[in-house]
Amino acid sequence: MNVAQSSVSAPASAAAPWFEPEWPAPASVRALFTTRHGGVSAAPWDALNLGAHVGDRPEHVAQNRALLQAAVHERGGGELLFLNQVHGCDVLDLDSQAPGESLSGRAADGSITGQPGQALVMMVADCLPVLITDRAGQRVGAFHAGWRGLAGEQGRGILESAVEAFVRARPQAPVLAASELLVWLGPCIGPSAFEVGEEVRQAFARVQPEALTLFQPVAQRPGHWLADLAGLARLRLRAAGVSAVYGNDGTTAWCTHTQSASFFSHRRDGHRLGGTGRMAACIWRV
Repeated sequence: MNVAQSSVSAPASAAAPWFEPEWPAPASVRALFTTRHGGVSAAPWDALNLGAHVGDRPEHVAQNRALLQAAVHERGGGELLFLNQVHGCDVLDLDSQAPGESLSGRAADGSITGQPGQALVMMVADCLPVLITDRAGQRVGAFHAGWRGLAGEQGRGILESAVEAFVRARPQAPVLAASELLVWLGPCIGPSAFEVGEEVRQAFARVQPEALTLFQPVAQRPGHWLADLAGLARLRLRAAGVSAVYGNDGTTAWCTHTQSASFFSHRRDGHRLGGTGRMAACIWRV
């Protein structure tokens, strides 16, 4: 199987609080992706909601985060780092921060570290979660790719920022090539449900004309398109020199909108139920 097109068995069938990504990351790299199961929140955030900004009771969010923290601790990880995600392209490099500096709640849509134990978190409920490491497991990163962050500006979006953060020179470490990176794409809204306007299609097509193949017209709605978010991410990663991409292949099993029993979906439940929870992709070194 071509690595760039590889995928794993469907993650959505298991009614478990989280699952571990299937990808050839080094043994020193651990990761989890949460589902909606196993928490304490009431509807419409039932049950393992990790978002503190979606209207859920704060004490329920705190209990849910404690459950995830315990699972990370059991797997050799340390404190979870939750950021303020803003659908942008900024990446927080923890290794360049001042010692003792508070990082929780910092505005960024990606984080990267080589520090053992530090657990990076990205929350999603339709956007694409992206986990990255290198083949030697020297650093790990977590990234949040909605269409705005993925498209970015003038061809530089969150994934370009992510690759740059990994390959740039670092003290006492060789410069990495993009071909040395391993990427896992988690569940997101799928190509049968992600309806967008012409401005979104053009935002990608201006940079990569081949992106047009990842938009299908919506019947009876001229100017509206069904977008393949995971496919667009694979296209941008390939252009950045990354070929080892695993996880979400755009099939229904990975669709947050379709798999309502396992995943939260902002588009599906935001208006219908008045809100929805947030899931998390986590990664750390041991």
